Amino acid sequence: YKMINMKYSKDVEKQRIWRRKNMYDMIIIGAGPAGISAGIYAVSRGKKALILEKNEVGGLIGKVSTVTHYVGVSQGETGYIFAEKLKTQAENAGVEIRKEDVTEVELKGEIKKIRTTKNEYLAKKVILANGTSPRMLNIEGEKQLTGKGMRMNAAKDAARYQGKNVYVIGGADGAVKEALYLAKYAAEVTIIHFEENLGCIAEFKEKVVKTPNIKVRLNTRLYGVYGVERVESLEFSDEKTGAIEMIADPGCGVFVYAGTIPNTQLYTELNLQNGFIPVDENMETEISGVYAAGDIRVKNIRQVSTAVADGTIAAIHAAM
Repeated sequence: YKMINMKYSKDVEKQRIWRRKNMYDMIIIGAGPAGISAGIYAVSRGKKALILEKNEVGGLIGKVSTVTHYVGVSQGETGYIFAEKLKTQAENAGVEIRKEDVTEVELKGEIKKIRTTKNEYLAKKVILANGTSPRMLNIEGEKQLTGKGMRMNAAKDAARYQGKNVYVIGGADGAVKEALYLAKYAAEVTIIHFEENLGCIAEFKEKVVKTPNIKVRLNTRLYGVYGVERVESLEFSDEKTGAIEMIADPGCGVFVYAGTIPNTQLYTELNLQNGFIPVDENMETEISGVYAAGDIRVKNIRQVSTAVADGTIAAIHAAM
């Protein structure tokens, strides 16, 4: 009986130690601009905060060729450099960042539970800031040729297409900005957009007109890509006539910027709007103590600056 009591006491003590070690005032899921901003503001208010990120600090912005229009960035600053700045600032502020993939969450109740592939954590407050993922086109050859000329990354792969032809799928700001960057390397850049006009800002439209090796195909969709070890040919469909055109272009590169989808699959306890998380003016969701910041929430404007602002507001209110 005495031995049973001793074992029980040791188990209780182990549980206390584990709880003390894994309990946080605030857990932030996602280390993009919104999550990093939230972490910095959380620790500035004396909170024990943890950021969980399954990939790299910076999120999608860390993968772009250049960061534009954000106050304070250097001209031509790459997404990678910007992401490294975010990481350094957070670490210098005392924010704990762990590279772990979140697999399950329990958001209701006073204490929230966050499980990853490595650990389980507890928190009084949670900020959901794990953003969005690139949208798939779901066309013939996309999966088989990804990384073999299909769905390439301009910041990493532009030099591989020196003197070759590349195709940029998408007509919004992000797509056209990357097309302008690729034009410095490629022989010819073709922007493929399904609408009648490019959907980017005036600044980028003007730059496209002034760039001689960029051409634009409107009312057009990428219908399929074909090849074995590399993209050999592409099929395009005409949005107005439905006609299909096959173009042979061995060794070309296809860079897809066709929008994103929110990473909200785990958040089944929340009522979503088109996959995004509704919040109030304090960035708090319908569940008390749970906040959402950045591109993952319902909003009209998704920019680095608005993500940073969301993270700031969420952390300040979560710290109260």
